[in-house]
This record gives sequence, structure tokens and C-alpha cells, in this order.
Amino acid sequence: MADTHLFHRELSVPDGDVLIHAGDLCRGGHLRELAIALDWLAELPHRDKIVVAGNHDWAFARERTAALRLMPPGAHYLEDSGVTLGGVRFWGSPWQPEFHDWAFNLPRGEPLREMWALIPDDTNVLVTHGPPAGIGDRCSVDRREGCADLLLRVKAVRPALHLFGHIHEDGGAWDVDGTLFANVTTWECERAPTVVDVDPATVRATRVNVPPAR
Repeated sequence: MADTHLFHRELSVPDGDVLIHAGDLCRGGHLRELAIALDWLAELPHRDKIVVAGNHDWAFARERTAALRLMPPGAHYLEDSGVTLGGVRFWGSPWQPEFHDWAFNLPRGEPLREMWALIPDDTNVLVTHGPPAGIGDRCSVDRREGCADLLLRVKAVRPALHLFGHIHEDGGAWDVDGTLFANVTTWECERAPTVVDVDPATVRATRVNVPPAR
């Protein structure tokens, strides 16, 4: 899921082993908003949780130490970092091309390429807030916001699964060159969470439930 923007109590969250939030837990991004969202996350029964910040999650950028103290047990905050759970290697990154005046913005080109170069070659599941270019990134009929350099890095790494949000209008899932891409936005909880199965033995990702775009 992604883009809950403090509407999280309106969601019906399915059970699973690992819950992944791909950013925008908050609206204004203040620490008190993050605390509310993480309290909800702590109540969910999933064994492990992964959180990547989004452009609305200013607390992780401005008050990182205090924000990390709020993370509940069993929750992993990934910011250009990874964790291995059940033999599956996850990597998370919050960056996106400059988008208004929000958090974790970087100019297109070399600054973003440097961030994507940190993604390990053996990543199985990649979680970013923003989408790659041309996949789940359509804001309107003639406007896309995805990052071309992110797409190039994903094609090089070839993870089984790439999860992202940020673009509310283009939720869905797409199989491209051996990677399952999924825009898991919930559009302020008007779209249900996406469910994917990753087999640790084969490291293959399979759709279980992909709600239609809003």
C-alpha cells in the first residue's frame, strides 16, 4: 500500500507475512502525524512491516532520529537500505524526481542516478515511493511523472517485484521483462491494498489481489 495520507483507519487490511507501505503515511508530514500512522501500523498483525518514506513524510527528512524512535517492533524503515526477511532480500528508497516542494525530491539526472546505483544487484523486492518511467506513472492523458533512470536500474537488477506509489491515478500491476511492477497506491484509502505472493524458493512474484485503478 501507499498514499494513505492519514486515512488509514478507512482501510480493510488483509493479513499476510510482510506488510509494505511505500510512502506517504502523512499529509503535512509532521512528527505527530507520523506517530498516529505508526500507531495504526503497530496494531496490524503482520509479522514484519516495511516502511519507505514518501514526499509527504517530512518527519523522516527533518526529524529523522525522533521519527525512527516511533517505529514499532517488527517494522523496518528503509532509506537507501535493505533487510532480508524469510530469505527474500528487500531494498527501499524514498526518492523521486522533483515534485512541487516536497520531501525526498532530487533533480532528474545524476543526483537520482547516484541513489539508484545504491540498489544492490541481488535485490529481490524493490520498494520506492516514486514509479519508474512509463509504468504506473500516468497523472493525466498526456503527463507521466516516472523516473527513466530508475527504470534503467530496475531493468539491470531485475528484481522479482518492484512496488511503488506516489501517482494516485495509475494504480495497478504490470509484468515487464521478468519483474512484476505494482503501483500500490490506495489513493487516500479509496483503493484497496494490493496483495502479492513472493515464493522464497523461486523468488517469483505472483499477483493475489490487484484492485483496479480508482
